[in-house]
Amino acid sequence: MKRVIYLLMMCAVVLLTSCEKDDIENTATKALAGEWYVTVDGVDADGKVLYEDAFNLGHKMLYTYNTAANVPTEMYVDDMKNFWEYKVRVKSDVKALTFATEGAVPNERYDCDVTIEGGKVLLGAATTPHGTPADSIVFYVTFSDDTNIPLYAKLKVAGYRYTGLAEDE
Repeated sequence: MKRVIYLLMMCAVVLLTSCEKDDIENTATKALAGEWYVTVDGVDADGKVLYEDAFNLGHKMLYTYNTAANVPTEMYVDDMKNFWEYKVRVKSDVKALTFATEGAVPNERYDCDVTIEGGKVLLGAATTPHGTPADSIVFYVTFSDDTNIPLYAKLKVAGYRYTGLAEDE
């Protein structure tokens, strides 16, 4: 009988605990944060495209999200090892919807330096493959270990906010 009572008490504790809901506030970089489908082009110093989809990868997933400090002045740009294996802390301006590094910064995935410049999110500026508007992201990136630099000056990363629809993948 003690086992039955103990089992009922444990079930009650689990049920009562599972009913509590954590109220998670918006992050400080919410306007810039997201999942993005992007392509990577090789461009010249002025941003003119020299090589479309420079590595023949098509659309790849990229993430932007807040740091542990959860402040509007910094966030991460992270390709989750989908392209160059980079995770970089950038300076951000949530009101202007812009981001960049201040010169070359360490890559948190492996030993190389990364420079991100001209990063911006444009609200509603992209059209998804199935034809609906979505937010757009664009920035230029260089890597200290990029041996293709003579072919292009930097890489242009551009795409649209992930919608979750199969038609947009």
